[in-house]
Amino acid sequence: MRHEDLIYAPSTEERRTKRLQAWETLIEAVRECRKCPLCNSRTQSVFGDGPIDTDLMFIGEAPGADEDAQGKPFVGRAGQLLNRILEAAGIARESIFITNVVKCRPPNNRVPAVEEMMRCDPYLQSQISLIQPKIIVCLGSTPVKWILKTTEGITNLRGRWFDWKGIKVIPMFHPSYLLRNPSSKIGSPKHLTWLDIQKVKEEWEKMRTRSPESDAGRN
Repeated sequence: MRHEDLIYAPSTEERRTKRLQAWETLIEAVRECRKCPLCNSRTQSVFGDGPIDTDLMFIGEAPGADEDAQGKPFVGRAGQLLNRILEAAGIARESIFITNVVKCRPPNNRVPAVEEMMRCDPYLQSQISLIQPKIIVCLGSTPVKWILKTTEGITNLRGRWFDWKGIKVIPMFHPSYLLRNPSSKIGSPKHLTWLDIQKVKEEWEKMRTRSPESDAGRN
């Protein structure tokens, strides 16, 4: 075989290095983004929080006031509730990646406009592409409708598994909705969310028990 016929295959370490470089480039792009008017009213953009090497990704709607101030997603009251939900299910927040459909806070915490989501979508898609999650949890109607391209409401979709580009997607109520509906009785949003997060944990555990060789391509 001639030398020029040989196909160079980058090593696992080289692939990982390039992946991390792309991740850092993406972080900087989000930090400096001025693609839509939301940049004019933000304190800072909110890229996301968590490791790049994870199979489990949570996507919310948009940063709120606390997130805008601190530069991290889900750190206000809704975030604190999400932390308690994760802890109760035995999921360490440090082991998952959490982000939002849009990376800047909409004024008065309104729902992001379609144009704003369109401008921010390349960042979200790049995050998904680099992380390569096996499971995505969509928190609330906005990420569910944006990811799955559906008009069906969160109440009908929550707790069901969907396939999206080979990724298992499950909608759940947003923690802010649970704060507005504090009842924990059977059939309540809080009770249903507890059932849903247990489904997530069970499926995630199944995936994590696979042999390491099955994830060799992630690097």
